Amino acid sequence: MRAAVLHEIGQEKLEILDDIEAVGFGPGKVRVRVRAAGLCHSDLSAMNGVLPQPAPFVPGHEGAGEILEVGENVTRLKPGDRVVICWLPSCGACPACKRGQTELCLTGFMNAGTPNFKRSGGDVFGFAGTGTFAEEVVVDAGCAVPIPDDVPFDIAALIGCGVTTGLGAALNTADVEAGSSVAVIGCGGVGISAVQGARLKGAAEIVAVDPVASRRESALKFGATKAVSPEELADAKQQVTGGEGFDYVFEVVGRSATARTAYENTRRGGTLVVVGAGAMDDFLQLNMFELFFDEKRILPSMYGGGDVLSSYERTIALWRAGRVDLAGLITHRVPLAEINEALDQMRTGTALRTCIEI
Repeated sequence: MRAAVLHEIGQEKLEILDDIEAVGFGPGKVRVRVRAAGLCHSDLSAMNGVLPQPAPFVPGHEGAGEILEVGENVTRLKPGDRVVICWLPSCGACPACKRGQTELCLTGFMNAGTPNFKRSGGDVFGFAGTGTFAEEVVVDAGCAVPIPDDVPFDIAALIGCGVTTGLGAALNTADVEAGSSVAVIGCGGVGISAVQGARLKGAAEIVAVDPVASRRESALKFGATKAVSPEELADAKQQVTGGEGFDYVFEVVGRSATARTAYENTRRGGTLVVVGAGAMDDFLQLNMFELFFDEKRILPSMYGGGDVLSSYERTIALWRAGRVDLAGLITHRVPLAEINEALDQMRTGTALRTCIEI
């Protein structure tokens, strides 16, 4: 089968290969024919080494498709079922799951260390234990979440990560208060979803911050009340909050520099939500006095900060009701053979989300 493979960390281009085989099928597993995948910035971060991932590997962790085959002991799925790929399934038995913090379950991370593809040259990993830039993937049954027939594969793929992460940051982690002021730093697919989440919660002012003009224009269409470049943020803070700072600031870039900017633009007693996935050697510096004196809450948001399955269901319900726009997030479409074009669209910021048609 075909798949896009990164041979070494640091390479900028993927190679489309036809000799890849999805492996690991057996009890508790399912084989999925991938129909659509979304390109998330985390895929780029894994390719350049910001996020740890063994190579060679097949990127992609947003995906949707249909079940081809189910292994023994799989009772809730059958061939033909439409599913979204969940890269961080919960086991239901670990301490995090028992506390109700299923987004902190480490089961999915353990999958990332086991190859789920192979070719004549040896083993090939799947990013985050999945690898959706492939025609087929074998995953744990818990990674395949059934979706209703009326949810298109491209929409479902986005729900698998970016939309759930951004919406959840506003709805679950921050629990944005109605009438509040919000700033979102970084307005790709995840940031725009955070904008939509803040709008749903009734935020009075939502300032979108991004260096790319087209993304700022998009943010206004999705519910931002103002869109500015990073250089204009100080003026926006003065205009919207009288210089006090925003009630909520979402950092959706994953860099210490932007996290520091987000902290400085959060009002005293306000909330900074860290959504972007950054590098392990990139340290955010805060002094002990400001931590104590400003009493700002710093809330990391992992995968939307809530139960993933419930978040999927909520997103589908909101989409059906027309309360969130998911189709509008897909600004570009490319076949798998043109995956490197999609990477360029992500790097330049011209795309919110590119759908990979497989």
